[in-house]
Amino acid sequence: MILINLLPHREERRKRREKAFIAGLVVAAALGLAVVGIWYLILQQMIAGQQQRNSFLTAEIQKLELQIKDIASLRSDIESLKARQKAVEDLQIDRNVPVYLLNELVRQTPEGIYFTSVKQDGQVLTVSGIAQTNERVSELLRNTNNNSPWLVKPELIEIKVASVQAATRDQRRLFDFSMKVSVKRPQDQAAAPDGGASAPVPSATSAVEKKV
Repeated sequence: MILINLLPHREERRKRREKAFIAGLVVAAALGLAVVGIWYLILQQMIAGQQQRNSFLTAEIQKLELQIKDIASLRSDIESLKARQKAVEDLQIDRNVPVYLLNELVRQTPEGIYFTSVKQDGQVLTVSGIAQTNERVSELLRNTNNNSPWLVKPELIEIKVASVQAATRDQRRLFDFSMKVSVKRPQDQAAAPDGGASAPVPSATSAVEKKV
């Protein structure tokens, strides 16, 4: 017996396919939204964790900056204290320098010379005096240049003939001179006990010939 289906089966099949397609789209959209939601939550957790780490690092950096400022302040205080200590030590050392200088001038000054003035300006000593002969002045320059641990680099400023009236009413020919010499401090003595090489001493005879 032959059965003939007169119902619109093609239309029904198309509708079923459309419903299945729509259902598939809905399921895919739901799955996509679920995946996007899960990924969004993961990203939010990652961002929150990174923000916490950033906040921790910022707090630690601020602590380190405060510590660095404290260290810099301590270093500045230490350098200031060292400078003050050195200044006090230098003052304690330098207070005996005039005694050393006067003693050294006495030791290095040959006979026939006497001083009329001695002035110190920093590390430079300016000496003026009277000498019997210009050779005495040359000897004084050589002594301070070669034999003195305190006086270095002597330099003759001026030497000229000076006539002095003696008690017997005779005029004596003397030499009025001035010189300057560098002074070594005690701390320089410790650094270089020999005083180092000195510059050549100028000749008092040639200076006299220029001045006379």
